[in-house]
Amino acid sequence: MPLFGRFSGRALPKADGYGRVPPPVGRYVREVEKQLGVENSCLIATAYECGVPIYTSSPGDSSIGMNVAALALEGSILILDPALDVNETAAIAYFARESETPGTEGKSAALIIGGGSPKNFLLQTQPQIHEVLGLEERGHDYFIQVTDARPDTGGLSGAVPSEAVSWGKVEPEALRDTVVCYTDSTIALPILTAYVMSECPPRSLKRLYDRREEMLARLQSDYLKVQATQPTSVRIGMSTQPEPVATYPCGTPIPKRHP
Repeated sequence: MPLFGRFSGRALPKADGYGRVPPPVGRYVREVEKQLGVENSCLIATAYECGVPIYTSSPGDSSIGMNVAALALEGSILILDPALDVNETAAIAYFARESETPGTEGKSAALIIGGGSPKNFLLQTQPQIHEVLGLEERGHDYFIQVTDARPDTGGLSGAVPSEAVSWGKVEPEALRDTVVCYTDSTIALPILTAYVMSECPPRSLKRLYDRREEMLARLQSDYLKVQATQPTSVRIGMSTQPEPVATYPCGTPIPKRHP
């Protein structure tokens, strides 16, 4: 992919998350669109202009991943670090409930078009926050999924919201309001988009891509504070025994919540 080769050595550092790849590509594509007089911009160029981050759950399973591998054979030191993407997406979810209105808590929502690995990559942000990082958090307040996969086959794409609740991905009290629509994404997405554009007033852009480093730093700070206060064991008699704790389905201890 010649376009990607233009950025592999200049615009990106030697090790970074996939989330840093689309913006320089989007900027280049948008400039090409302007030169060609394109009125309706493509997804990646629009995301760049609006500061919307784009992530992938499997950077190696993609055209960009294949081209990064090819560049490695030429001596390129560019590495896509998935850990950075996991932490950045967790930070976005962690601060999603921050509201611009003082004294009013915002809401966190998941809108899923399709399924597969990207579905879990979006939803795993919640258990990453409260199970792995041990931070105070709850599942998403809203859950909307458009899929053509059946739940009885046991696949990820057809997994229903009640399954997501068991992992802390969706707030239990919000389960009754969750929506699963069994239809083709090319039918549902235009309808949803048309409704939002006609019925909802415009809001100021959050420009999450521009704020990613600040949110990631705050997430790291909160995580390190929690780590510094976590007891590792309790002393019983002359020996040291692990303190028994309840765990999530994945085996991660459930942090104690203070009333």
